[in-house]
Amino acid sequence: MKKKLFEPGEMVSSITGQAGMVITVNEFEEIKGMLKEKRRPGYFFAAGCCHRPDYIIQVPVLFEDGTYDVMKSMNIKKTSEPSNEKRKQIQRILDKH
Repeated sequence: MKKKLFEPGEMVSSITGQAGMVITVNEFEEIKGMLKEKRRPGYFFAAGCCHRPDYIIQVPVLFEDGTYDVMKSMNIKKTSEPSNEKRKQIQRILDKH
């Protein structure tokens, strides 16, 4: 079993302070064709490389604004006291898709 820095369902915040939730690989595959990738500061980008979420370096995150990014793990942090309202808002976005 591989150790992960982040687990699906954990609430995180970006370096700009935007709330998001770590999502599963299956959820990521489902939403990436339907929602917009925002490419916010700290997202994972390597020329010629595709997204391979491993939850150590590449972490798929759905943000409260309805966009997603595969973030570099060093550019997000776990939220110690996540807002239930924000969690519900992000979960509603997931449930729609």
